[in-house]
Amino acid sequence: MAWVLKMDEVIESGLVHDFDASLSGIGQELGAGAYSMSDVLALPIFKQEDSSLPLDDETKNPPFQYVMCAATSPAVKLHDETLTYLNQGQSYEIRMLDNRKMGDMPEITGKLVKSIIRVVFHDRRLQYTEHQQLEGWKWNRPGDRLLDLDIPMSVGIIDTRTNPSQLNAVEFLWDPAKRTSAFIQVHCISTEFTPRKHGGEKGVPFRIQVDTFKQNENGEYTDHLHSASCQIKVFKPKGADRKQKTDREKMEKRTAHEKEKYQPSYDTTILTECSPWPDTPTTYVNNSPSTAPTFTSPPQSTCSVPDSNSSSPNHQGDGVSQTSSEQLQPSATTQETQQWLLKNRFSSYTRLFSNFSGADLLKLTKEDLVQICGAADGIRLYNSLKSRSVRPRLTIYVCQEQPGSSLLQGQQQAAGSGAENGSGTPYVYHAIYLEEMVASEVARKLALVFNIPFHQINQVYRQGPTGIHILVSDQMVQNFQDESCFLFSTVKVENSGGIHIILK
Repeated sequence: MAWVLKMDEVIESGLVHDFDASLSGIGQELGAGAYSMSDVLALPIFKQEDSSLPLDDETKNPPFQYVMCAATSPAVKLHDETLTYLNQGQSYEIRMLDNRKMGDMPEITGKLVKSIIRVVFHDRRLQYTEHQQLEGWKWNRPGDRLLDLDIPMSVGIIDTRTNPSQLNAVEFLWDPAKRTSAFIQVHCISTEFTPRKHGGEKGVPFRIQVDTFKQNENGEYTDHLHSASCQIKVFKPKGADRKQKTDREKMEKRTAHEKEKYQPSYDTTILTECSPWPDTPTTYVNNSPSTAPTFTSPPQSTCSVPDSNSSSPNHQGDGVSQTSSEQLQPSATTQETQQWLLKNRFSSYTRLFSNFSGADLLKLTKEDLVQICGAADGIRLYNSLKSRSVRPRLTIYVCQEQPGSSLLQGQQQAAGSGAENGSGTPYVYHAIYLEEMVASEVARKLALVFNIPFHQINQVYRQGPTGIHILVSDQMVQNFQDESCFLFSTVKVENSGGIHIILK
């Protein structure tokens, strides 16, 4: 009996010692660093308790759930949206699941619903110019689609349709009561829409969005039921696998504390609820057949030279450049800004900039305009706003010799330095800007500046040594020195009514 009592005392003392030891580190742990309530709330036990709380009456389960069979990236922080990498042209399954509770939406029980799957831009700036971006992609890849359905692999889908004018969308009917899986293929890659293409760019993210509709009273599938989407990036074949492996290896090198800040990688991607995609595009749809589509592509294929009517010097009268009335002023109203855009051949963007005043448009940087309008039109709009004209290839200064005056060579040089003629009037020269280095351009610009009927000009000559007349050819014009000065006179041609122009 004594031995039993002694054993009880030993056991009791051991338990007391263990209990004291377990309590001894609590104060030290709390005092070792700053106390953070957010760290405590992040513990799994609190998360489980939070998820077990009853939902509000206003919170309802979504009627459908869409699950894409592709793994999410492990390099996404806890509170960020998931990101999934896809390979270009590879088929990925999207499971269409009926998530209704008993008695929910009885009007669609036993009936078909229509779903539209789209690949759209995640970046808000690119969403504003979606039409131009997609038209540019179509221009560079004729006959291809951004999104396709792999019909042989799909299950339960009926009446699949693809609209030739909507390369980024597919639609089909399906029965929520039956197993349904749609296999999609994305053919565009994220780096195709980056502003610069020098290699190693960070590709733009896309979104896969599913919108589901039921029939209305007229039998049309227009009544919206549910929408969900997820963020993706598309790589060239095998590129998504390499990127997923790289992210996984980076996470493995992080410490346990750092890993807690990131989401785990899941085998599937659950599309989260979102607003329905608007049926009517928010950006202006270009109906002008003469305007070439714009697209962010390599510099050698996007550079366009505006025509001489809008960006080269306006040679009227004395050949001065564009007047200030053709420039967009900061005080311009929204209506005046719209008129300026139309006048300068930017009709495709009038709706996009419908609320912009002159000051608003002038505040946009070159990078902003390229991002909104694409490389070609963005640069052209920036140059137009800054009144940047195309530099002429050759500039010459010309003065018309007065009838009855005959100048020797030395007198011509004096006239070129600002001398006066016999009547005391200074010689006034006009600037002629040549965009083409040809003789016909010289004749045309002389006719324009000095109000000479162009059809009456037979030939243009240059006075050479000893007064000989040399025919002005294209080769001679190409050898003119820039900013050369000329006096010229006109000689009537007998029996034809035309004239010859002689440059001196």
